[in-house]
Amino acid sequence: MVVAIKTLKAGYTERQRRDFLGEASIMGQFDHPNVIRLEGVLTRSCPVLIITEFMENGALDSFLRLNDGRFTMTQLVGMLRGIAAGMKYLSDMNYVHRDLAARNILVNSNLVCKVSDFGLSRFLDDTSADATYTSSLGGKIPIRWTAPEAIAFRKFTSASDVWSYGIVMWEVVSYGERPYWDMSNQDVMTAVEQDYRLPPPMDCPMVLHQLMLECWMKERNLRPKFSRIVSTLDKLLRNAASLKVVTSTYSGDLLRLGGTLPGHNRKSPDSSQEIVRQQMSQTLPIRV
Repeated sequence: MVVAIKTLKAGYTERQRRDFLGEASIMGQFDHPNVIRLEGVLTRSCPVLIITEFMENGALDSFLRLNDGRFTMTQLVGMLRGIAAGMKYLSDMNYVHRDLAARNILVNSNLVCKVSDFGLSRFLDDTSADATYTSSLGGKIPIRWTAPEAIAFRKFTSASDVWSYGIVMWEVVSYGERPYWDMSNQDVMTAVEQDYRLPPPMDCPMVLHQLMLECWMKERNLRPKFSRIVSTLDKLLRNAASLKVVTSTYSGDLLRLGGTLPGHNRKSPDSSQEIVRQQMSQTLPIRV
């Protein structure tokens, strides 16, 4: 059996060792086809080793960039459906992931996507629908993927994971484009607070971008639950014709926004921060 081995870097602290084992403890509770499977932990070795199932195609973001433009929209939606199913399972288990991003999704040889990297994941003791984990100050937050209320108040819920999932949707349809391009984290926070939302990637079906926008609703209670996201994607997979109606973002629009086109690696020479500022001042904000 081929497996993957995760280990700590040399010179790790005792706290890092405890956190590492904590991640393994969390993984060991999960059993779902779209969540990475823990095979074992070696605690007597130095360093400690976490052993998981092997995913042949590695991280989703780099896999998509290497295969830019090669998949059908149905295949991409199938990947998104798998990720959503994995996140629904975690939510049902009362866990928040807190670091959901394409880089933390692994892909096997059959294009099955599995949620991984539970270093920031936390169990919600409260079983209510609005159960919240409040993190302590000082920890790093992946700004581009994190819901505004989680950034501002350090409050994480399943709804904040839904926001992150919307960003993952955008990453998948854009074949691994960097969310918000070369904008600084501060500019991203300012733009999102002023109701800016990522435009649809090139050739993005309207129904997918609409689902992204729902995931990015400012009021977290208005965002869809993962159960509804899975149901929506299942319907799209059964009705492939709905994926053929694409949004009106054309190649020129995407380049002006600082994005890239499938099949090339050239960045637009324009500053994406300036483009976003112009777009925010010239267009009506998306209601969120």
